[in-house]
Amino acid sequence: MDIIRIIIAILLPPLGVFMQVGFGGAFWLNILLTLLGYIPGIIHAVWVIARR
Repeated sequence: MDIIRIIIAILLPPLGVFMQVGFGGAFWLNILLTLLGYIPGIIHAVWVIARR
């Protein structure tokens, strides 16, 4: 299941984080990072998914 989340995180980083942690602080941080730059959003999303 983590492989699917990582693929989703690469395509839509906030969705991948939402599937992992829900509407938490990590989700809102990921939206901010994705708006500031797509690559930081992807890195953060993959980190959140791999960490748990």
